Amino acid sequence: MKTFLKRYKHFLPMLLYTLIYMFWFSHLEKTVTSDYQIIHMNIDDYIPFCEVFVIPYFLWFLYVPAVVIYLGFKNKEDYYRSCIFLAVGMTVFLLISTFFPNGHQLRPAVLPRDNIFSHMVAALWQTDTPTNLWPSIHVYNSLGVHFAILTNEELYSKKWLRRSSCFLCGSIILATMFLKQHSVFDVLTAFVMAAFMYVAVYYWDVVASWRTSKRRTDKRVRAGS
Repeated sequence: MKTFLKRYKHFLPMLLYTLIYMFWFSHLEKTVTSDYQIIHMNIDDYIPFCEVFVIPYFLWFLYVPAVVIYLGFKNKEDYYRSCIFLAVGMTVFLLISTFFPNGHQLRPAVLPRDNIFSHMVAALWQTDTPTNLWPSIHVYNSLGVHFAILTNEELYSKKWLRRSSCFLCGSIILATMFLKQHSVFDVLTAFVMAAFMYVAVYYWDVVASWRTSKRRTDKRVRAGS
């Protein structure tokens, strides 16, 4: 057991961050109930409500952790990259929601159809308020884990997996708009933030730079001792 914990101790920081994120987000959901900026674009009014998209929307809760956990067991470097990508974006989202409370008024007053998918949407809306939306973390994290798959040699080599990831990622992004969970503005800004973080994490490769700097520091310390 000790060997297992020592070998996979790199999971602990992300686990602690997830708990902090959930506590912070839950606090925002309870406190941001009025006096917030309405987010809206004209194109939002032309997007129809489609309850079937609740399926990919809920699959997001498996998609993101599944990829991160897999990388944590199989490739520590790529795991760190994905964690940095996700954590930075999620922190930016929390700060925006805290200092610039926001929400929308896109949800229909009455669900247009009565079926199993509509019931799932109703259950979602009971726990998820139409506030704290910008930028869309559903969109940002979906892009983040898809990038993680495309940049991991083992996962990228599986054509069915990268195509399935592309399909699921795209479906989740569409779901945020067709379920009236997010404005197009939330989606576009999530893309912008994801593009910036992709450059930082995968092009500049901040993880490799940090590793190189750490090794140099360790060598100097050993040489000094």
